[in-house]
Amino acid sequence: MNHVDTSTPGVVRIKAFGKMKVDAALIATMDEIKSYQDGRGPKQLLNAAQLPGIVGTAWGMADWHYGYGLPIGGVVATDVNHGEQGGSISPGAVGFDINCGVRAVALNLTVDEIPNLTKLASRLDGRIPAGGSGKGGININAQQLESVLRGGLSELETIDVSSYHAKGSVESDGSFEIDEVSISERAKNRGLRALGTLGSGNHFLELQRVSEIADEETSKSWGVESDQVIAMIHSGSRGLGHQVCSDHIHELEMRLKQRNGAWVDEEWGYELPDRQLAAAPIHSKQGQAYLNDMKTAANYAFANRAVLAHRLFLGLKAELGDVVDLTTIYDVSHNIAKIEDHTIHGANCTCVVHRKGATRAFSGDQMKSHDVFKRTGQPVLVPGDMGRGSWIMAGPVNGQNLAFGSACHGAGRAMSRTVARKTIDPDVQKRVLDEQGVIVHAATKNILSEEAPAAYKNVDNVIENTYAANLARPVLRLEPLAVIKG
Repeated sequence: MNHVDTSTPGVVRIKAFGKMKVDAALIATMDEIKSYQDGRGPKQLLNAAQLPGIVGTAWGMADWHYGYGLPIGGVVATDVNHGEQGGSISPGAVGFDINCGVRAVALNLTVDEIPNLTKLASRLDGRIPAGGSGKGGININAQQLESVLRGGLSELETIDVSSYHAKGSVESDGSFEIDEVSISERAKNRGLRALGTLGSGNHFLELQRVSEIADEETSKSWGVESDQVIAMIHSGSRGLGHQVCSDHIHELEMRLKQRNGAWVDEEWGYELPDRQLAAAPIHSKQGQAYLNDMKTAANYAFANRAVLAHRLFLGLKAELGDVVDLTTIYDVSHNIAKIEDHTIHGANCTCVVHRKGATRAFSGDQMKSHDVFKRTGQPVLVPGDMGRGSWIMAGPVNGQNLAFGSACHGAGRAMSRTVARKTIDPDVQKRVLDEQGVIVHAATKNILSEEAPAAYKNVDNVIENTYAANLARPVLRLEPLAVIKG
């Protein structure tokens, strides 16, 4: 307890001790940390505070929970100018589902204008492929895949997919510039037939109703009204991104040797407390190769969510007719490393910001000149669970928040999938959701247990903690209507 500082509202800070190079901080209360059943997440954050070249603070957002190497909800930054080859970049601190993210689209309809929600949900379930197999994607050839990998959303025309987003409504405009397409053939093959699929686990497409407006001025600026129907699409780079991450993690982990309780890379002089944090200097051959391939997978993920939005529109149009229209509120990345400029302890720093299960939450004055959010701050999409709802927040109007312009990306798990399967009856869960009026189409029964509301933290508490820490402010609360899960 000697290292704990709770003087900042909404933040539990662990002062650097031992081999930690920087402090670690959790967006939580002490009571929440003590009551959380899995203490491995905070330990992982303390480990990440030892990454070579790390700066500022190692952050755990309000939805933090145990992950691979870095906890989900983890945000760490390294200095690109550290040492001879720059600070470290770690695939495990980005995550396997590269650019897993959420696109939120607004329908030009209210709930009352949908004549048969049950029928609409069934039609969408038939048009939106879900599950772990990777089957059901749009039919593209190797050349079209190459175009998507190179350009992301800038190459939608090559796969004959309409755009439902305006300039500035997608993070990084949905396209990362890469040097070359150098991902493995296995990664390409895993992505060839999966473009336009949700995937499994916590990925979903959900129709929602705007049930509460917490910030009328911002909501009006975004063109969103009470009772309007919003669709959230949560998916990423599918098996392609997983393979890219696996390939690079394997290469970097093979370099490590265990010595005196640590994992050592002799060439770079790295000493890491956890093999899963295997990393490379950003300017090394290995660091640049990972950065390039990560961006390649991220381009695929942007395109994947765009294809899913296109399929959503076609399903809506088939059921509701030509009256329906879609407008993208925002499309935001999770699981990404980005080179950004930040102010740390009063000094400018060009950093590699790793956000793993965390979302960017930039202020209005951090947005590009063409972005439509300079007056409101960036939308922050926070899906909760399929029983209690979701939120859309906004970054600060002005000024950088404490956590490298970052915030939570969801509710965060309260129990593991294994525990959820053992303790939550899927048939009972289905009945409860039916009684609430939430229509659920799940690819397997296990999903109803693994993704049950009880398996997640209460999203309202996550929002309160995020707001208390002054990372982002609540704008819209969204009530679930119909859910398609893998």
